[in-house]
Amino acid sequence: MHIVFLNPQGNFDPADSYLTEHPDFGGQLVYVKELAQAMAQQGHKVDIVTRRIRDPSWPEFFADQDSYSMCKENLRILRFPFGGDLFLTKEKLWPHLPELVDGMLQFYRGVLPDFITSHYADGGYAAALMFKKTGIPFSFTGHSLGAQKLDKLGTTTDNWLSMENRFKFSNRLAAERISMKYAAKIMVSTKQEMDEQYAHPLYISLLDQFDKTKFEIIPPGVNENIFSQTPALTDKTLKQKLDAIFGINGGPVILVSSRLDEKKNIIGVVQAYSEDNALIEKAHLVLCFRGINDPEADIHKLSKEEQIVLRKILNIIERGHIQKHVHFLNIGSQLELAATYRYFAQRGSVFALTSLYEPFGLAPLEAAATGLAPVVTKNGGPSEIFFDGSGVLVDPTSPKSISEGLMDGLKRYSELSKMAIQRVKEKYTWHQTADRYLHSINDVMHSKRKIDRVEQMKLNDKDLINDYLKSIADR
Repeated sequence: MHIVFLNPQGNFDPADSYLTEHPDFGGQLVYVKELAQAMAQQGHKVDIVTRRIRDPSWPEFFADQDSYSMCKENLRILRFPFGGDLFLTKEKLWPHLPELVDGMLQFYRGVLPDFITSHYADGGYAAALMFKKTGIPFSFTGHSLGAQKLDKLGTTTDNWLSMENRFKFSNRLAAERISMKYAAKIMVSTKQEMDEQYAHPLYISLLDQFDKTKFEIIPPGVNENIFSQTPALTDKTLKQKLDAIFGINGGPVILVSSRLDEKKNIIGVVQAYSEDNALIEKAHLVLCFRGINDPEADIHKLSKEEQIVLRKILNIIERGHIQKHVHFLNIGSQLELAATYRYFAQRGSVFALTSLYEPFGLAPLEAAATGLAPVVTKNGGPSEIFFDGSGVLVDPTSPKSISEGLMDGLKRYSELSKMAIQRVKEKYTWHQTADRYLHSINDVMHSKRKIDRVEQMKLNDKDLINDYLKSIADR
């Protein structure tokens, strides 16, 4: 089977140069890369379709084609030019997506792919345009949805124009609604994602919530070649570096590794830690960010939004006089991250992810696979992953809940670590994810699905959003 992964803003390259560094990329790139590789390893022809960038600041994305060494025969990275040569944020890509579709039609002329898996709203919209022109069925994986972001940012009728100018909600919501309507399958990671996110008033008119046949609940996996308890070559070098910082016989730590994003609520972890003397005595706090060795010296490298988050963290550390107990680590790659996890797992440490909302929660699964005990938000996917007690669930809005959860994780490290490792092995590998995707795709390919009449696909849902905001204001 020939399967396309459509991810317009997915800046993929063999070195994973920016896999999770940029706020426009994040975990969805890990998801697409790992799933695409797993399908290719099973013998399918797989293309990751994304944007070509010829920008001196982004030299990794100049080439029209690329590949990953592990599955060079079956997996291609195809970069199509659209929207000019320079890097553009995802909010600026919307008008240019028809150019991408034109490029795909030209490239695949005469030999069309069998199926398209689309990712994020822009990928879903491009797949819908391809569906309109060719009839190629597609699945839609949202990763995150605009309606939830609209709500969480506190969008109202009063600030709507500024929010729209910044985030282009009318484009994103329209793209999501089009994707949901015409997708043969909607792929979600958890039941909660299906029941809550897709039941939002801005989507519900498109979906029959009593008919779940359009949805497939398929959790992501963990790359066991990287995230495991088995040491790699990286571990020895990293151990020397970390021993020099933490001492050969150092105790446990609370480990945080995520983007400097407000919604990740790193601030909440730091605040909870600073207010709990018992926790400070029990463990140090380690904050892992790519590119940050010295936060005061490196803060200027960050975006404005990241600088705001980091400054808040530094202010809490200063006010709590906990500078000696908090450490910043610059993590440069997934291999180094996995080695870092293993190092601290040997010291009975916990991994903390206290996002205000987390659609799935791949990061704590990766950490759990190395032996760290997960302490995670109860809001979103982690509550389904660790419902069996293999992780500690906390209320991200409550410093008390976070600090108690962290202490619980440290005290029950041995029990939680064993349970979490087993949980990952039984339920969360990328080959299992690929099998479930392929089963769903085969169902679509063998069904006698009638091609819906495809209506005009305009990316403008301003009136719909305005009506929704007015209805909230009137309550």
